[in-house]
Amino acid sequence: MPDIRPPRLAVLIDADNTPAKIADRLFEEIAKIGEASVRRIYGNFADERLKGWTDVLTRHAIIPQQQFAYTTGKNATDITLVIDAMDLLHSGRFDGFCLVSSDSDFTRLALRIREQGLDVFGFGNKKAAESFQKACRRFTHAENLHQPSPSNLADTTQSKPVPQSPKTATPIILKAITEMKSDDGWVALCGVGSQIVSLSPNFDYKAYGSKTLSDLVRNTNAFELDQAKGRIRPKPASQKAN
Repeated sequence: MPDIRPPRLAVLIDADNTPAKIADRLFEEIAKIGEASVRRIYGNFADERLKGWTDVLTRHAIIPQQQFAYTTGKNATDITLVIDAMDLLHSGRFDGFCLVSSDSDFTRLALRIREQGLDVFGFGNKKAAESFQKACRRFTHAENLHQPSPSNLADTTQSKPVPQSPKTATPIILKAITEMKSDDGWVALCGVGSQIVSLSPNFDYKAYGSKTLSDLVRNTNAFELDQAKGRIRPKPASQKAN
């Protein structure tokens, strides 16, 4: 029986718009999606602002693509990243791309890759343009990937994002269920997860203080969860108050 290989991914990082402190968690999340076959980062590493990245390149086997600022006001980094992305796209060797940036200029690149039938997974700040987030199959907020350094462990309560109330996720979960066909109201939980990502690429159950989607569903107290069969349906109105 042939081995089932995980999706081959090209990871392209815009160093100018991505903090180095997310590197460890970033590659942990990418590993859940597939194999990071290409790992490239773009920026002017002679700039002191990018020193944080030079310290983690070796640890994650990232190949730096040095871009000197030849002209003020021109972004050679973005142009080089796009050129490399198109070369990799037309090589036909990859199943998807991970674009790590908060720059809205990459919206068109994400759309072009998806037109070719490949998945695009975005990683960037919450403030990233909605157009870029929506252009990706899934968009993970960098704020959820921050890891405090050992010297700052005492400050984690101050730097850690405050989770949203699980109940605020009820509308999008309900919408996902509504858009899935069902005779008895029960739908597959995994299907709900996929539908939610289609509706909102930046959806992340961790932002609601939950470890898994099933935990989030349970915490809303708005749905019946059949864990054994992996299915879910809205609770009758009479049960929601209980």
